[in-house]
Amino acid sequence: MDREIQEITEDMELVADLGLSSLDVIDAVLAFENEFGIEISDDMIMELRTVGDIVRCLEKSKIN
Repeated sequence: MDREIQEITEDMELVADLGLSSLDVIDAVLAFENEFGIEISDDMIMELRTVGDIVRCLEKSKIN
């Protein structure tokens, strides 16, 4: 499911609304880790269900 970036909101679910697979989510996490020089724990990855979850995860990881 292709969406324009302007259509994506924090409450959208990664799988149901954006059509991502669990592998897509892992690939995104790896890209975030590489891009921002952070490490995201496996526990945090398991909690990623929405776009907002990703935002909060990145904010928390950046602070630590």
